[in-house]
Amino acid sequence: MDQEIDLTRARLVEAAAAVFAERGYDGAGVQEIARRAGLTTGAIYGRFTGKADLLREAIEQCSSDELDELFNQHRFEGHASDIIRMAGAHLVDRPDEDAHVGNALLLEAFVASRRDPEIRTAVKSVMQERVSKLAEVLEAAKADGSLDPSLDTSSLVTFCHAVGLGFLIFGAIDAELPQPEPWEHLITRLVVALASTPTSPETKGE
Repeated sequence: MDQEIDLTRARLVEAAAAVFAERGYDGAGVQEIARRAGLTTGAIYGRFTGKADLLREAIEQCSSDELDELFNQHRFEGHASDIIRMAGAHLVDRPDEDAHVGNALLLEAFVASRRDPEIRTAVKSVMQERVSKLAEVLEAAKADGSLDPSLDTSSLVTFCHAVGLGFLIFGAIDAELPQPEPWEHLITRLVVALASTPTSPETKGE
């Protein structure tokens, strides 16, 4: 029975993700989501509190987490900063269909957050999970010496997310992106710079 419930929930989330991506949050109706899933609206309200709850879970299910993927694939060489470098380098990759839907959902959620406090709370919750994961990676990089320990973790997290969300907007308008090689070179230079302690103004002349 539990497996059947999970399958029904998965169908609803998949249908919701498609409808939200196509019609936006405001234009998506629970009737259409239920119809797309081949279920009734009762199936939705039996498992979710409403559209905001559905959108939150759809974002969590459909949005790829680059940091988790890099951890799982072991695509780094001993330093936590390598994970940050590779995640940054992949920003210029064109997303596959699943990632495209996830990005569209996140954009819709940000727009809807301006008007809907419930969506704003849901988006903040999703973002906080990502903040926590990134903060863990940054702290690990400080501990292994690949990032300057004096750097403020909160500021680093904010900077990384600002860059990532900027690329989300670029994708929405299909903006031209840098070529992978020079972009990766730039990211590598930035990570290397973050590993060293800058010279203070008092010691520059010494």
